[in-house]
Formats: sequence, structure tokens, C-alpha cells
Amino acid sequence: MTTATVIPTNAAELEEMLSDRSKVEALMGEGRFKDVVSAYARAVQDKDESIATQVREEVQRVTAAFLKDNGAENIRRVNLDPNTAPKAHNTFYNPKAPGAKADKLFANMAEFMAATHHKSQGAEAMAKRAELEQIRNSFGSTVPSDGGFLIPEYLRSELLRVSLEKSIVRSRARVIPMESLTVPFPTIDSSSNVSSVYGGITAYWTEEAGQLVESQAKFGRVKLEAKKLTAYAEVPNELYSDSLVSLEAFINQAFPEALAFFEDNAFMNGTGTGEPLGFFRADAQVSVAKESAQAADTIKWENIVKMYARMLPSSLGNAVWIVNQEVFPQLATMALNVGTGGSAIWLNNGAEGAPMTILGRPVIITEKAGALGDINDINFVDLSYYLIGDRQSMTSDASPHYKFANDKTAIRFIERVDGRPWIQSAITPKKGSNTLSPFVTLAERA
Repeated sequence: MTTATVIPTNAAELEEMLSDRSKVEALMGEGRFKDVVSAYARAVQDKDESIATQVREEVQRVTAAFLKDNGAENIRRVNLDPNTAPKAHNTFYNPKAPGAKADKLFANMAEFMAATHHKSQGAEAMAKRAELEQIRNSFGSTVPSDGGFLIPEYLRSELLRVSLEKSIVRSRARVIPMESLTVPFPTIDSSSNVSSVYGGITAYWTEEAGQLVESQAKFGRVKLEAKKLTAYAEVPNELYSDSLVSLEAFINQAFPEALAFFEDNAFMNGTGTGEPLGFFRADAQVSVAKESAQAADTIKWENIVKMYARMLPSSLGNAVWIVNQEVFPQLATMALNVGTGGSAIWLNNGAEGAPMTILGRPVIITEKAGALGDINDINFVDLSYYLIGDRQSMTSDASPHYKFANDKTAIRFIERVDGRPWIQSAITPKKGSNTLSPFVTLAERA
């Protein structure tokens, strides 16, 4: 039974109370110790107004000195209310994305997964699910209904940020936010720089008062159409009921890496039908022929030099080498032949790690490039000439029925994205007969 507690009115009475261990333990057990101390502080302040006055004066003095030293213009008002303070956003956050209206509903992915799980029948969870449904319906004309719940934008952007750590193409491509399911993007219709640049722009040296010659660039367009990419996994039901922290870790790590893997594969190898058009299939791609009598499944230094020479000059500082892991032995043993002798070029000792550059440009090893000897096993590309259309909405759904017999919940994430090369054809240079491109590969060596 809780008994009335006498509130100390001075320092001596407070000391006496704190010295009585049984009283302190009783107050803590009842959860009233903090209240008693707070009541003592208020009583002392009310009894001696000079204490509060001294506190106010000291705060004003320190604040005035701080503003004088740092400048009032550098001081920002900080919202310390945990219920209204804005979340920190990464650089991939889009405040105009559909999921941005749902940011206030969940503190983290664990809360989102818990609230959207079929067994969450509490009033709060049901209210949040209803609000998610309402937000998604408000975008009904531009966001198709695939089922599932709209993921808050700050969670979607965080998943995207993590995926960029593993992605090859998205982190280097030109990403276009899509406010609708289809977005046309302008491109310059250019195939030759012999007499004009940028598809028809010419310049002339003209005498004073001489007649100007008209020129006009030709523009085309690339149409980005959001394609549906679905990430799927089966999760033991115990994770939902016993360890949402583990489930959140799985979602935050595995799903972004999976999305990056399948995005990269489509951005490289996609057919353009129901999926992005990969740059390995670009009409603008330049294929460098193999050397005379070159053996099958080999790479020679001459191949590298000729590929480098076919890159757009303006792209040489931005291009990267994308190679299959089977190519590594060929690069490591590649030699420059001089007369009857030769010397290793890329790897000349086994004591240090491989120099992951070729002619100063980074080498990226991936299983998504072509197999050794096939076309696209080694590529020299400037990915700023690849467009990615990002619808910037993602939904999540969990089904307890599909794997009911296995006591698992099937989880799926759906995003809408497209990708295709920006430039439509290789370019004939001002001087020289070999076309140039931001997408250069080595022909098959069978």
C-alpha cells in the first residue's frame, strides 16, 4: 500500500531522507523517487525566488556571449520534440515521392514490417495500414495497384543508399526521377562530327557584315517506361513474432543487395521487353575486332589499346572497365611483345595486390559480364550515357498463406524502374574513319 511521503523542504531534510535506505528503496519500488526529488526542487524554488532569478540571469548571460561570439545568423532553431522532429534524410530522399507522405508513420523498418504484418490487428497498426492505403490511392492515376503497402520514402531511400554500395550501374548512371509511369527524355540525334556537332550545330568564320549560315540541331527522345522489379523472400514466422530486430537487419541488408544485383544485370543484359534495355545491347555499342590469328578465349594488349582508342574523347576521364571474373587470368598474364621477347604489363609481381586500373581507369569485376571469349567479357564504358528512370515508389507485402505449410511468410518488395542507353548510335569523328562510342566492347574470340 502506498503511503503519503513528506516532501523535504530544505537541504537537511533531503539529506535525512536520502540517508534512510529503506525509504529510498520504497520510493524507487513504487516509482515515486523521481517525483519526490522534483517536488523538492519546486518547493525550494518557490520558497526562494532568488534561485530562479539567478538561473535566468546566468542563462541570458551565457546565451548573449555565445551569440556575440558566433553570430546570430549561424544559429538554427532545433526541434527537440521526438514526435515532430524531422528525420535525417540521405541524398537519395525525394520529398515529392509518393511515400514521403508516410514518413511520419514509422520510426524504422521493424515498425513498418510489424504494423503491416497480417497478425497485427491492434487499433494503431490497423490505423497505420489504412493511412498507407489512403496515401497509395491518392496516387492511383500514376502508381499501379500491385497490392501491398507503400513504403515510406525515408525507408525506401535508405534501402537505395545501401544498394548503391553494391551496384555498378546505378551509382554511375544518369538517374531520372519519374513523376509518371512514362517519361520522354531528350537526346541529341547525332551520328557524325564530320561537318557538324550535336546533330546539326555548325559554326563558321564570318567576315564583318557577312551573311550568317543557319544551323539547327536535331533532337530525338528516349522514352523511359517504368518496369516492375519484384524482390521475393520467404521468412520463418518466428522472426516476426520473436525477433523483429533480426528481421529488420535481414531486410536492410539482403534486399538492397538483391535489388542492386538484379538491377545491374538488367542494366547490362536487359532485352528492353518487360525489363530495361542493357547497354550491352545498345545500338551505339562499338565492337572491336580480335587480332589476326588471335587464339580463342584470350585477351591481348592490342585489344585493350584499340578499345581505348574507340572511346569518345570526352568520356576518357569517366569511363570504367567492366570485366567478367574469368577475364582476370588473361589480364594478369597479358604481355607486351617486343621482337622475340616481351614483358608483363598489368601484373608484374605476385607480392602486391592487383592494380585495379587499366590505362588509369578503374577495373570492375562482375559475373554479369559475358563469359571469357564471348562478346562483352571485357567492356570500356562511360555510364553517364546510360539513363535510369526511377519511379521512386516501392511497395511491400507479406503473405502468410503461400507457405502456410512451412510456417513461413512470403515477403515481396516491388519497385518500378527503367533503363536504356542515352546515345542512339556510334559517332563518326571529325577526322578518322573509326566510329567512337561511350560503349566499347571486344568482339567474340571463339
